[in-house]
Amino acid sequence: MKIDKKKISLYDLLICLTNAGDLISHEVADHHKQVAYLAFRLGEQMDLSQEDKKNLMLAGLLHDIGAFSLEERLSMIENEPPSPHDHAFRGARLLEEFPPLAGAAEIIRYHHVPWEDGKGKIFCGGDVSPLSHILHLADRIAVSIEPDQNVIDQIDGIRERALLKKGSIFMPEAVDAFLEISGNEYVWLDAVYEPLLYVLPTVVSFDVLELDIDGILDLTKIFASIIDFRDPFTQNHSAGVAETAKKLAELAGFSENECKMMFISGNLHDLGKLAVDQRILHKPGSLNTEERNVMRSHSFYTYRLLQTIRGFETINKWASFHHEKLNGKGYPFHLHSESIPLGSRIMAVADIFTAVTEDRPYRKALSLEKASAILSAMVKDGSLCSYVVSLLLENIEMVDEARRDAQQKAKLKYHYVMKPVQ
Repeated sequence: MKIDKKKISLYDLLICLTNAGDLISHEVADHHKQVAYLAFRLGEQMDLSQEDKKNLMLAGLLHDIGAFSLEERLSMIENEPPSPHDHAFRGARLLEEFPPLAGAAEIIRYHHVPWEDGKGKIFCGGDVSPLSHILHLADRIAVSIEPDQNVIDQIDGIRERALLKKGSIFMPEAVDAFLEISGNEYVWLDAVYEPLLYVLPTVVSFDVLELDIDGILDLTKIFASIIDFRDPFTQNHSAGVAETAKKLAELAGFSENECKMMFISGNLHDLGKLAVDQRILHKPGSLNTEERNVMRSHSFYTYRLLQTIRGFETINKWASFHHEKLNGKGYPFHLHSESIPLGSRIMAVADIFTAVTEDRPYRKALSLEKASAILSAMVKDGSLCSYVVSLLLENIEMVDEARRDAQQKAKLKYHYVMKPVQ
């Protein structure tokens, strides 16, 4: 499969991101979609431009991606904390370097700033867009909806609470717009409609982005950061896997285009770990049987999440089959050698090599000699491809240097994104 200029639906991309976030817990599922819908409706009532309305919806779909733990996400939903800005700034830093999402990034950065009778126009020395205040109100409306009660019965109470905070917490113009649209029952029924993800594209026209292979590569770095930054011990794992996989693909004679596809697959291979409880990811010792079973589900979720991006079929296989083994004893699909593409075999070796040569909470990085012994043993027991492992062992110092350089760059990005708001 060749990607020179691939038409990627922006909506497919964002639904993949929001669905990945929803996997963390059913308690946060659909929140982003509700906020996106309500923000768009507020912008519509305020007669905003099509571009502003589009950016509002994009920001709504992504507004909490900087909240990496379930506890942090729940704190935003259950009761807005006194200092909620760290996650907003983290989300903006993740998105700001990807041009199609740069506008949404600026909205997200300030989406918890209170209005304070106009003082909220500036925060931490930066100008706060009215769109951030609109998103703030949409977010708080969404969290006010009780899922186990009829939404129509809740309208008056939610209206009263918004009106009480008009001018102090919420921008008055946004509250006025909300009061206007709140009389329309369909807005509320849409907001709680379970297949809401199918409704969103009908209310705003999502651009179909024409991204070349380098553009796709850039956007998947966002995915990799969201995956890795949940755990300080894996803050640069995907970067190491992606670089190792790309180097092995080069050694195997893949084209330049295919090598970039391999890098993209490395960025995405652990996307399904967003479904894994952080207590399991952070556990310093061995996992028990139940925890191992949860961990083993992650590559399945990677596969299902990436299916939402049309045109990623080959990338999906290379990324998602990284725990399959040639002898059929891998997971979750138990594929045998003839069903495992060379790209997936490369990814499996890249994942294991990166894992054993980086520090983990329960051990220090292994030497190249010990790493070589582990990989050789896995060839003998029928787990790994002998051809791919031989390519690595014959070039191990070069591949390892590239891996370390890539992980150092990712580490610097981690510290930038995680920098507290001053």
